[in-house]
Amino acid sequence: MTWEPQAEGLQQIIAILKESQSPNTATQMAVQIKLEDFNRYPDFNNYLIYVLTKLNTEDEPTRSLSGLILKNNIRMHGSNLQPEIVEYIKHECLQAVGDTSPLIRATVGILITTIASNGGLQNWPQLLPSLCDMLDSQDYNVCEGAFSALQKICEDSAEILDSTVLNRPLNVMIPKFLQYFKHNSPKIRSHAIACINQFIINRSQALMLHIDAFIENLFNLSSDEDHEVRKNVCHGLVMLLEVRMDRLMPHMSQIIEYMLLRTQDSDEGVALEASEFWLSLAEQSICKDVLAPYLQQLAPILVRGMRYSEIDIILLKGNVEEDDMEPDREEDIRPRFHKSRTHTIKSGEVNQASGGEDDEDEFDDGLDDDSSLSEWNLRKCSAAALDVLANVFRDDCLPIVLPILKDTLFHQEWVVKESGVLALGAIAEGCMQGMIQHLPELIPYLISCLSDKKALVRSITCWTLSRYANWVVNQPHDQYLKPLMEELLKRILDSNKRVQEAACSAFATLEEEACTELVPYLEYILKTLVFAFSKYQHKNLLILYDAVGTLADSVGHHLNKPQYIDILMPPLIDKWNLLKDDDKDLFPLLECLSSIATALQSGFLPYCDPVYRRCISLIEQTINQEMLCKQNHTFDHPDKERMIVALDLLSGLAEGLDRHIETLVANSNIMHLLYQCMQDILPEVRQSSFALLGDLTKACFPHVHPFMAEFFPILGQNLNPDFISVCNNATWAIGEICMKLGEETKQYIHLVLTDLFIIINRPNTPKTLLENTAITIGRLGYVCPVEVAPYLPEFVRQWCTSLRHIRDNDEKDSAFRGMCHMITVNPAGVVPDFIFFCDAIASWVNPPQDLHQMIQKILHGFKTQVGEENWRRFVDQFPPTLAERLVTMYNI
Repeated sequence: MTWEPQAEGLQQIIAILKESQSPNTATQMAVQIKLEDFNRYPDFNNYLIYVLTKLNTEDEPTRSLSGLILKNNIRMHGSNLQPEIVEYIKHECLQAVGDTSPLIRATVGILITTIASNGGLQNWPQLLPSLCDMLDSQDYNVCEGAFSALQKICEDSAEILDSTVLNRPLNVMIPKFLQYFKHNSPKIRSHAIACINQFIINRSQALMLHIDAFIENLFNLSSDEDHEVRKNVCHGLVMLLEVRMDRLMPHMSQIIEYMLLRTQDSDEGVALEASEFWLSLAEQSICKDVLAPYLQQLAPILVRGMRYSEIDIILLKGNVEEDDMEPDREEDIRPRFHKSRTHTIKSGEVNQASGGEDDEDEFDDGLDDDSSLSEWNLRKCSAAALDVLANVFRDDCLPIVLPILKDTLFHQEWVVKESGVLALGAIAEGCMQGMIQHLPELIPYLISCLSDKKALVRSITCWTLSRYANWVVNQPHDQYLKPLMEELLKRILDSNKRVQEAACSAFATLEEEACTELVPYLEYILKTLVFAFSKYQHKNLLILYDAVGTLADSVGHHLNKPQYIDILMPPLIDKWNLLKDDDKDLFPLLECLSSIATALQSGFLPYCDPVYRRCISLIEQTINQEMLCKQNHTFDHPDKERMIVALDLLSGLAEGLDRHIETLVANSNIMHLLYQCMQDILPEVRQSSFALLGDLTKACFPHVHPFMAEFFPILGQNLNPDFISVCNNATWAIGEICMKLGEETKQYIHLVLTDLFIIINRPNTPKTLLENTAITIGRLGYVCPVEVAPYLPEFVRQWCTSLRHIRDNDEKDSAFRGMCHMITVNPAGVVPDFIFFCDAIASWVNPPQDLHQMIQKILHGFKTQVGEENWRRFVDQFPPTLAERLVTMYNI
């Protein structure tokens, strides 16, 4: 297709391109309207490609902008463009790949990739062959432009390039790319490596055929003078470590030595890419063996990498010590995410509180210096690497790390001292045992660093102390906990906002570790936190809510004293009254109040009425907005998070107020709202709905009872372990309901039983879900033993192993009673797995007397049934501790 622009049309387009570069917002708005208007003319896009590729008289930024507007048009309206226009654009792009201007070449490359991923590579069959031919051009611009476009295509379309859809072009492309590793232009060498790197993680067949040649070529470029080339070499080796360790093993010592060098590269981008290598290596089983000889060299390099660079300090305003009066910019406040309520069971295992699933985030939380620093940098990567390596080598790395800590922690230069404090925090998890002997000296020193004159030292010290909070809490209080708490509370009121934030986060960790140990200091803590409410700017206020909520979770009902309530509640209610329903800050306040309501129990009664009504209103508004949106697509989708947070606060109220919530429930339409929420498309809404259903069942079942016929089928449909938290809460709610419903459960049991058996027998089911499922099956057996007992052989073994670690509590009690009822109905069902039953009943520390008798009766009945001789043979299979425990507990 040949096409020539009209002079007048061209002038109009150039004028609008110039205008769109104006900083004035009103002009920008006018330009957008004009552009939309132009889009009605089919050949508008022809003009855009013409300006980009042909109009050499115009300046480059204007031409590039023309290409970017065209790219957006293709993304938005590509499928509606006439085929001949698309062909014209494709043709012009290929002609302009080798433009003399790097900016125009890059823009053409972006445009080519957009067309390819929008219309499918299969609909542009000549693209890849044309670009690959251009690589052979003697003209550098053509070769570089083609490679730049190919790199973008490889990034966007790695999977389809390795499929039969396109007849496996990689078989040609990968050997071709390898030839350019030796090209004399660093830009071309860099493109060649970057293209092949895209195919490592997916183990592309074509690359695996040439893997040895690829590795050899990477090694040849390892000391390239160009930093982009070195960065891509490091990136390739990091990915190969995960995918083809077997091929790297013979060269591992050279690779490690190379990475030690690159981790100290003068270019931070290269150093960061090389630091990723240590993170990756730590996940491999060979890490300890291959890295041990080099740890002496690596540790100081990593600690060196943790120092703030001069640019970091400028970006972080590291020399501004006092900024607490300065309001936050809205763009600095990162979005926060509400964690929906999940019902968990207290395990009997030691140290459960300290962790599990959130540990990953916890490490990074302390290093969130500021949003003005890139999310991931050399400092964070080095600290994370030291952390994972400390977890691999444990105390074996201390002889190497301790001398480095001694040199840095007490250094005169604050930047070095700060990196030492960070390193001390990074090794906390992996080296805790070996560090214990040094903590009596280090903790007081760190507490003194909380008063350092540099704000960045004070803030990192907060984080490092939080990593050792568990140890502090287990020592005599006057020695460490009290001074630490006093200093941290001072830092919560620091004159520097970053220190306030770090202190609040650290204090929340301390609260979780100390729990009720904080009760003697509650008044002092509350006064400080409440004073912070009046002092804090926007961003830290949100973190402060979290610290207050965590305090309530940690001390529980001890908070329910008039003098504490009088300190805490007035400022919270003031905030509550100020915030509008659509204000995002309402969410963290609702979360905080949820924890407080649960802790205060009846102490929350004076505040519950407006809080309850507002939660109901938030849920109603969200449901109504969604209905409007379904009827009329121009309406915005509602933000479901406010509904989730409101449901969770209602759960907190139900748990805290218990039967006192009855009048509030009676005078509202909560059950109808809950019915809708339980069927929401968003899993998090359903998760919170089932948590609330369980809590209302416990608090005021007469109001839940009339809805059983509607609720039970929905509960059954949500027993899907692909949505773990939803499934978990639905399972728990079923258990709570059947305990209140009693025999009446019979008519609904068929809706849930089969799914519960599937979940309990499913491999890799998370521990919490297994325990909740086992308890609910036990409870169903308690109220309907005749219906459940026939299935004992299907679940009894899994049931017993799931519940052997749970602490004595009401849920365990009802589940075991259920099991005893079922065994009484169907004793043969438990026979093949009786040893598991014996193991489970031995997990009780102090069973209630009547349950103890039920268990004893089953044991003696079994013994009588099989006879003395067989029983002795049976008991001989037990581990000695189990046999002894059964004798002492059940006298058998």
